[in-house]
Amino acid sequence: MAHINLRPWREERNAQNKKRFVSNLLGSAILAGLVVFGIAYYYDMQMDRQQARNDFLRAENTRLDRQLQEINELNRLRTQLLDRLQAIEDLQGTRPLVVRNFDELVRVLPDDLFYTTVERSGERITIDGYALQNRDVSNLMRNLNNSILFGEPSLTRVASANNMRQFNLSVPMLRPEENGGEE
Repeated sequence: MAHINLRPWREERNAQNKKRFVSNLLGSAILAGLVVFGIAYYYDMQMDRQQARNDFLRAENTRLDRQLQEINELNRLRTQLLDRLQAIEDLQGTRPLVVRNFDELVRVLPDDLFYTTVERSGERITIDGYALQNRDVSNLMRNLNNSILFGEPSLTRVASANNMRQFNLSVPMLRPEENGGEE
């Protein structure tokens, strides 16, 4: 009978399978390592990109905050300038009004009455003067009250001195609407 030894063939096949298994295992491990390294590299790259975006947004926020501060400062300066401009316009607008007030003081002056002092403090005029009769002081007060430039006068005192009536009164100044209320 012929002897056939199958053992070395099986051993060679088992050794070859073992080598193939080890090389497949080693290839799988290398491939798994490459996949893990690739995934880690991808996530690191994504994190770097996101960090760059975040840095850009922070820089833009800082720049916008500076611009917002500049805008707020410009708005504050604008408000100050508008307030100054309004004050100048008010002064320019009241300049002719003072002249009109003094002109009106002469127009409402009755006969037999004269002023000794006329003082303006703020929006009030204080008048000291002499009149022949109390009726002249009453006429002055009535004329002031009927004027569009003055409010209701307030008589402070009336005293007799040398056959004359010395009086003191104050009257508020009004701002009449010009051109039918248009400014």
